Amino acid sequence: MNNKIKLAVAGAVLSAASVANAGIIIPAGDWTIDINGNVNAFATWTNADNHAAEVTGGLASNQDATGEDNTQGINTGLLPSWLGFTGTTRQNDLDVSFTISMQPGVSENSATGDNGSTGAYAATLWRQAFITFGDKSWGTVKLGKDLGIFAGQAILNDMTLLGVGGGAGNSGAVTTLGGIGSGYIYPAWKGQISYTTPNMNGFTATIGITNPNQGQFGDSVAFSTSAVSGTVSTVAAELYQDRFGVEGQLMYEWTGEVSGKVWASGATYDSTAKADLAGNAATTSALSDSYTAHVYDIGAAVTVGNLGLVGYYYNGDGVGTTFMGSNGVFTAADGNLNTRDSDGGYVQATYVIPTGTKLGVSWGVSNLDTASGEASAANALVDSNERWTVGAYHPLTKHLNLVAEYNDMDSEGHGAGLQDESSSFSLGAILFF
Repeated sequence: MNNKIKLAVAGAVLSAASVANAGIIIPAGDWTIDINGNVNAFATWTNADNHAAEVTGGLASNQDATGEDNTQGINTGLLPSWLGFTGTTRQNDLDVSFTISMQPGVSENSATGDNGSTGAYAATLWRQAFITFGDKSWGTVKLGKDLGIFAGQAILNDMTLLGVGGGAGNSGAVTTLGGIGSGYIYPAWKGQISYTTPNMNGFTATIGITNPNQGQFGDSVAFSTSAVSGTVSTVAAELYQDRFGVEGQLMYEWTGEVSGKVWASGATYDSTAKADLAGNAATTSALSDSYTAHVYDIGAAVTVGNLGLVGYYYNGDGVGTTFMGSNGVFTAADGNLNTRDSDGGYVQATYVIPTGTKLGVSWGVSNLDTASGEASAANALVDSNERWTVGAYHPLTKHLNLVAEYNDMDSEGHGAGLQDESSSFSLGAILFF
């Protein structure tokens, strides 16, 4: 890595796919082992306007339980601390590799600092465990857990990958949100089998199936039983995928005085909701519905000298906002699941000044519409999460960056006057190896 560390370096850490950004190289017989990763930590100061969240699905932070609107925390940023092991070899005319990585946190909220083992406060994540094989003449096959194909480029080109972005108020969590939910949907870490074509004069295509994670569309939906039984009541039903997800991407990259890439990706999933009414067949049959969720995006990243520009847009139906499937459907009076449309994107500009410091500004928004038959008046469902980020990323050494960011988050609900707002400032450092 050179002194002017680019965002692509952070992307390489995530994907463990770039030899040029290799870490510690160890020859081991037929294998070459690459030990790579990062360590980062940030102090964050967050100011929130409201004591209780007014907006369901809003990302703006709220006051704590005591009504304090100023909170502080020490946390990793959008990119968790990372330790990855990649082995590569050439056997029987095939390039073969494996990658296994873990992501420990730097802070959590228990009295001893040792109890964060589950959920948002998990002490260690395990985001990668995959193998690849192929040849430059016909392409590469990947099997295992890695970053999702859809929206992967959106997060890898987000400048807050080197910093904090949104979600700074979640003290003790393993990561913050960056631009997730305020510009793009989280691509997540998924079991997958995918194929990527060879590089054809800068053009590549990827297609794959992903694991039908039960938590991927893990929202509960409320079914009304009144239409069937005459009794006004609701029951919760879990959404789950009932087939492999399908994801794909097209990308074209070029080099020169003006370098960059353009890409488009998409995904589709089938999801079903069923409610168990204690064996009441008369109503159970009416309390089940399925739908297909689909989403696409398009983006571009261009570098001209010291100036970097990124533009990104996504549009989907039934995929919700922030996390894939979250708040993606509404239960109509007839018991059917009506999908909600969503879209959003972000624009970003960075510039490297003579000191080597990269200055950046980014604006992003994620919008979620109401579904057919869903009232908007007094509806607390999030209408939009909008974010502004201003950041400075200074290479103190060729591996170590000092980072300062200011983030402003505005969450608005569909109902009139429903709004949460917060702002945060963060200072810290990230070291790559």
